[in-house]
Amino acid sequence: MRILLIEDEKRLSDVIKKGFVEQGFAIDQAFDGEEGQYLAENEQYDLIILDLMLPKVDGITVCKNLRKKEIKTPVLMLTAKDTVEDIAAGLDSGADDYLAKPFSFIELRSRVQALIRRSHNSPNGTLKFADLELDPIKHTATRAEEGLNLTPKEFAVLEFLLRHKNEVVTRTMIIEHVWDYNFDGMSNIVDVFIATLRRKVDKNAKTKLLHTLHGIGYELSEKG
Repeated sequence: MRILLIEDEKRLSDVIKKGFVEQGFAIDQAFDGEEGQYLAENEQYDLIILDLMLPKVDGITVCKNLRKKEIKTPVLMLTAKDTVEDIAAGLDSGADDYLAKPFSFIELRSRVQALIRRSHNSPNGTLKFADLELDPIKHTATRAEEGLNLTPKEFAVLEFLLRHKNEVVTRTMIIEHVWDYNFDGMSNIVDVFIATLRRKVDKNAKTKLLHTLHGIGYELSEKG
C-alpha cells in the first residue's frame, strides 16, 4: 500500500516513515501543505496522513481542497490540538479520522489499516483468492492453508495483486503502489519480486495463480 505523509516535523515524519516501511508500505513525504496537496492531486495513494499545522497551507485547507476536487483518498489527520472543536473542524474538512499527538505507532498503524480496509470494502481485512489467503492486519499469508514466508516487500506486492485479482497490472502500477515517489522506475526489481513470489506461491500447487503477460504486466488468476 502507498501512503502520502504530510508532516512538517521531519524527525517525526522520518520515524513514521521508518515504521511503515518496515511493514512493507511505500511512503512519500511532504513537509508543507503546498507540496502535500500537489502530490495528493497528481499521484495515487491508498491513504493520506495529514498534519493539521503545516507551513504554507494548513491541513484543514489541504483537506478541503482535495475534497473539492473530488479526491476521495482516505485522510487521517494528525494534530497536537485535541479539543472537541478542533476534532470537529478536522472531520468537517473531509478527514476520515483524527489522531491527537502524542500517539503510539501501534495506534497509528491500526487506524491506517482500518481506513484502508474500509476504503477497499474489506471489513474483516482478509483477502482471499482460490486457496490463497492474506491477512494485512496479522501480516500472514497462506496457500492451501500452508504458511508463506514472505518478506515485507513480497507481502506488499502480493497484497496489491490480490486487490486487483483477475486484472492485468503493469510494472508501473506495482512500483507506484509498493515503492515510493523517488524509486527508479527503470529497475527490473518488479520482475525479481514476481519471480520470488511465484516460487513461494505456486511452487507445489497444481493450479498456478501468478502469470506474466510478456510486454504487458502480471495477472493473479486461475487461468492455467
